[in-house]
Amino acid sequence: QVQVMESGGGLVQAGGSLRLSCAASGRFWSVGSVGWHRQAPGKQREHVATINPAGITVYADSVKGRFTISRDNAENTVFLQMNGLKPDDTAVYYCNVNIIRVGRPVSDYWGQGTQVTVSS
Repeated sequence: QVQVMESGGGLVQAGGSLRLSCAASGRFWSVGSVGWHRQAPGKQREHVATINPAGITVYADSVKGRFTISRDNAENTVFLQMNGLKPDDTAVYYCNVNIIRVGRPVSDYWGQGTQVTVSS
């Protein structure tokens, strides 16, 4: 069984910072690419940032220069450092984790989400 858990959300004023964590646990060989996504009320879920096992990153244009994704492979954890937060960043943030297990196809797991609220 694999579990994915996000943490670090909260309420912050515009211009503030938060650091989200996404931890994968369970029986698997390693963690592949991990992506952060967000969904605001009444909107579709959108991609925020992705990091692959080699540390190569991709960001949505809306967060470039403000958000930084990083990973600790030893701890199977990925972080999203969010600086210069804006009210438009308010959303539930989810992480999506590619799980690699020996002899099985790569599997996709989502966390339960963590709420980020930015007040103006």
